[in-house]
Amino acid sequence: MEPENLALDRYILAQAKKPKTVVCFVPTASGDSKEYIARFRRSFATLPCQPRFLSLFEPPADLEAFVGECDIIYVGGGNTRNLMALWREWGLGELLRDAWERGVVLCGISAGAICWFEHGLTDSSGALAPIQCLGFLKGSCNPHYDGEAERRTVFHSSVLQGTLPAGYGLDDGAAVHFIEDELSHVVTSRQTARAYHVSLDHGKVWERALQSRFLS
Repeated sequence: MEPENLALDRYILAQAKKPKTVVCFVPTASGDSKEYIARFRRSFATLPCQPRFLSLFEPPADLEAFVGECDIIYVGGGNTRNLMALWREWGLGELLRDAWERGVVLCGISAGAICWFEHGLTDSSGALAPIQCLGFLKGSCNPHYDGEAERRTVFHSSVLQGTLPAGYGLDDGAAVHFIEDELSHVVTSRQTARAYHVSLDHGKVWERALQSRFLS
């Protein structure tokens, strides 16, 4: 998302804790956008890792083996609804759960952040609306919290109405880091970026800014 600022990408690489880390970009949500894949390759070619990408439009002969070779799965943004449909068709969600349970680092931006939670807020069908996701992490996720005008309002109203469970609003440049299924901490690539926990208590929506660390 920020080719000139790879602070979050370096942070993600550090979590694998091994040399020659295999980082697999999954651009399903963008329809395997060639520009997006090229941007990933240009950025990660400057980092100490082995970048590759996984296409479900031209899939590897052995998808399970391909995923099994990866140390980090990095999911790109785009249409979350399309991503979930294709992953279900190919059984990729189950393979990613197995990878997660083996200690593979799972991460992503936009659709690639939403997908790991029980639910998310997406504009995949035009207007912002809830969507059911993989459910590795409890609650909901709403990216672009400071980047798109209606995100905060619709998220609050969805939690109030009960169409979304409590969850996380993420500014662009903010990342919530879970270890197993528990929130460990928040890191940011921008000094002004924040992450928030939004919940419902006695009929009122509460938004709490989470303590974060800026990756200078």
